[in-house]
Amino acid sequence: MIQFLLNQELRSEHALDPNLTVLNYLREHLGKSGTKEGCASGDCGACTVVVGELHADDQGAEQIRYRSLNSCLTFVSSLHGKQLISVEDLKHQGQLHSVQQAMVECHGSQCGFCTPGFVMSLFALQKNSDAPDSQKAHEALAGNLCRCTGYRPILAAAEQACCNKPQDQFDSRQAETIARLKAIAPTQTGELNSGDKRCLVPLTVADLADLYDAYPQARLLAGGTDLALEVTQFHRTLPVMIYVGNIAEMKRIDDFDDRLEIGAATALSDCYTALHHEYPDFGDLLHRFASLQIRNQGTLGGNIGNASPIGDSPPLLIALGAQIVLCKGETRRTLALEDYFIDYRVTARQDSEFIEKIIVPKGHTLFRAYKVSKRLDDDISAVCAAFNLNIDNGVIREARVAFGGMAATPKRAKNCEAVLVGATWNAATVEIACAALAEDFTPLSDFRASKEYRLLSAQNLLRKYFIELQTPHIETRVTAYV
Repeated sequence: MIQFLLNQELRSEHALDPNLTVLNYLREHLGKSGTKEGCASGDCGACTVVVGELHADDQGAEQIRYRSLNSCLTFVSSLHGKQLISVEDLKHQGQLHSVQQAMVECHGSQCGFCTPGFVMSLFALQKNSDAPDSQKAHEALAGNLCRCTGYRPILAAAEQACCNKPQDQFDSRQAETIARLKAIAPTQTGELNSGDKRCLVPLTVADLADLYDAYPQARLLAGGTDLALEVTQFHRTLPVMIYVGNIAEMKRIDDFDDRLEIGAATALSDCYTALHHEYPDFGDLLHRFASLQIRNQGTLGGNIGNASPIGDSPPLLIALGAQIVLCKGETRRTLALEDYFIDYRVTARQDSEFIEKIIVPKGHTLFRAYKVSKRLDDDISAVCAAFNLNIDNGVIREARVAFGGMAATPKRAKNCEAVLVGATWNAATVEIACAALAEDFTPLSDFRASKEYRLLSAQNLLRKYFIELQTPHIETRVTAYV
């Protein structure tokens, strides 16, 4: 059984189909049709809902953290122990919520199909903002698409909603909601079981290892932003899933003098502060990693584990010399991330083995990262590049150069690195290294970019890296477009 709060109503579910998304649960099982399906792939934001869960603040006090999610990519099992808020829950005692009222007064709705998603993103923004902030508003709404109104009135609504925001029913009930969430906090493995399909929800790494050993055919569910597409886009059935999002050990970020250790189930939005503090380019790229809804849900371990050749984090982590800790039963092994990827969607992971955490070394001051895509926000890379050199007295002592989108896996440019190591760091060396990239990669052509464009982009990004290190005042990083 799993338990969660539907606004303030306690829901206990056991026999639901584990492949059921929150979107379809709301619409088909509860008759709450305010949440819309626009794309069923997490691209449009029409299905946005907000999930609240207990979270300790800087002083250790438990608060409710509200986050926007794409309900079309969220399986119901991931709600275990949390609070689900949909657009129907905002109106209170016959009065529109302040974010809804702001949309009305600023003329932020036309056809209305996308409006519930915008309202829920604005609600989450209001809960997480103390004052109007244009940058945060753009970030909060970047995952919501409107085809008829235009965004200026919606941004005006965001400003109004976050300025002198009034107390709402969620504020007045906060203590009560915290108490209720504590009361339903999971204490043992939960389960949804429809007879022919099941999803298990363990609470510890040890329990996960035992379950995965017992069900080696199970699919591991973290954020689900990639896995859920098999159900929503390809109409496949997932007979057995194991949801890892309730394992506290795998959602920790431990900061040591020489490294960061990031649990594999840590949401990308939770990784931002630590990674941006150590590597600003990594943080900047995370801001361009899909939408806020996706970053609130997708995990760093999932971005690695799905072995996509165009995942944004693996090239950066490879260039930094990151390692992963793989767990199977009581056995753990540490593997260099670059050795994890073998071929297209093929990895070194053994049966019943899972990524427990990612180890990111510190101290690489010349690390830079770049992403080339058709749009600045919420888009997949055509080419993603990461450069990490150690230069001493003008001579390159070490070089790690990694790319995504250039091969069947995220991959180091070994020939390029061989040219760089031991050479003088100058324009002539860079040109020779650019030529070597043609030996490292034979990229494919697809709808994102041609093979010629990809290779030229990779070479130009190396030139860009050189120019920026020579003139560090130039602010052009992580902003390339196709």
